[in-house]
Amino acid sequence: MANDATAAVRLPLVIASNGVLRVAGGSSSVLVGVYLSDLASHGMNVGAGLAGTLAAISFGTELLGAVPLGLLSDVIPVRTLMTGGALLAAVATLVFGATHNVGVFVLSRALEGVAAAAGVPSLLAYLTDVTATDATLRARAMSYFELSLLAGLALGGIVASQFWAALRTGAFTALALMYVVAAVLFFVGSVGSQRHRVAELWDGLMRSLAMPQLRRLAPVWLCMNAILGLWLGPTLYFLFTHRSDGSQMLTGFFADNPSGLGWLLFVYGLVFGSGVVAWSRVLPRMDLRHALRVSLLAMLGVSAGLLLLNHMGHQPVRMRWMLTVVIAILNMVESGFTPAALSLLAGAVGPTVGRGAAMGIYSFLLSLGALVGSVIAGIAGRWWAIDGLAYATLGLALVALALLPRLGSAPPLSSEVC
Repeated sequence: MANDATAAVRLPLVIASNGVLRVAGGSSSVLVGVYLSDLASHGMNVGAGLAGTLAAISFGTELLGAVPLGLLSDVIPVRTLMTGGALLAAVATLVFGATHNVGVFVLSRALEGVAAAAGVPSLLAYLTDVTATDATLRARAMSYFELSLLAGLALGGIVASQFWAALRTGAFTALALMYVVAAVLFFVGSVGSQRHRVAELWDGLMRSLAMPQLRRLAPVWLCMNAILGLWLGPTLYFLFTHRSDGSQMLTGFFADNPSGLGWLLFVYGLVFGSGVVAWSRVLPRMDLRHALRVSLLAMLGVSAGLLLLNHMGHQPVRMRWMLTVVIAILNMVESGFTPAALSLLAGAVGPTVGRGAAMGIYSFLLSLGALVGSVIAGIAGRWWAIDGLAYATLGLALVALALLPRLGSAPPLSSEVC
């Protein structure tokens, strides 16, 4: 890649811009729900069904667009895709808050899905290019990429609630400006990346599909993202705020204080993010497959801990807090999975034709896994509430552990010859 040194220096700007983008995206999802609720309270015929449909449209568009737009990042500058995606999201957000028209709502969320599909594969392709000659930098870049995603989870709800309280529908304009800031940072921070001829697109896709590491990683990655969908979808929020028979302590825990969910996500983001930062230092000196195994074992511990905590309602508060601290530590350990998986894939792909397609497939599996996890959460949550989510997590983590040996050996990044 030309200008490797310049790209490495500007890399923090690109990561920061992705963080801004993710906070804006998380805030946008929350604002859509709040805005529709406000319209319903003023007599407009909208409801939860429309909110769910709009979420599905955005998610489905991103799912369908991930691979084609990943392919495009092999032949056009990724700077164009990253910057253009952020600007497209700005336009989509702006028009949503300027109308009461359901057709415009649908178009807006579809455009946001396209914007997300343009951003993630192209950014991962860019990171693959920039870190091609520095495996240690790759581990840290992929870790901070994961950290920037967590920013959306930790801060999205808080930013959305503050914007809405202060600006009402003007909050959408404020979010559009955040997207513009992200676009500017992307444009300034990114420099030229590897490009290939249009005629090589199909070969690149076939090369990615035939890549042993991608095919072996795919089912493990699917399991992990199904777990993500289990815990970060609407089912968990419903269970936390809906009272039940009282046999499970965590079910209905925030029934009297729904706003506490936003702060719970904020604290979770801080804990998980601290683990990602620690892993960014450890991964360069560690066998990547071993890192994946450690993360999955920690996930088993988290699931068992949550099952235990969920039935400690009559135990002393001190014991509950002690278990909560253990669960938090295990959460930090499990945070190493995504940086390790991305480092493994980036090392296998390299800055060659097909790296955008590979990252597009990776993003597709992320979205598909989250969708599958959301469906499982709905079924398990209906029958067994919070326990159901924990049992499903245990099952998926065990499947991922069983599939892990298929990856073969993955030496420490610092031992790779670049």
